[in-house]
Amino acid sequence: MNILGIDTSCDDTAAAIVRDGRLILANIIRSQLRTHAQYGGVVPEVASRAHLGDIASVVDEALATAGLGLADLDAIGVTRGPGLSGALMVGVSFAKGLAMARDLPLLPVNHLEGHIYSNWLFPPGM
Repeated sequence: MNILGIDTSCDDTAAAIVRDGRLILANIIRSQLRTHAQYGGVVPEVASRAHLGDIASVVDEALATAGLGLADLDAIGVTRGPGLSGALMVGVSFAKGLAMARDLPLLPVNHLEGHIYSNWLFPPGM
């Protein structure tokens, strides 16, 4: 089972693909660190707009890194909170649209629980 995970909870746009709940096939993160540095911290509206510009290419890169296409996905997970509301809306809307278009289950994920669960993931070759 291949699950695409999308996270736009704050200032990084991220997409990962995990096989069988444990094996990381791809983990792509597009940082906004430089964008927000000039303000001395994260500006929520700026973060949301950056997610809009980055999310499709980050997901495409994750699929390419994993050597998979949309037809190879079995479900889509997406961070539903906690996080910046506008940033979360970008990720959830993108994930919902993709899940509907591909007739895939949509799995809402709590950001904090995702961090805890990440301890059981491993990269290929381990």
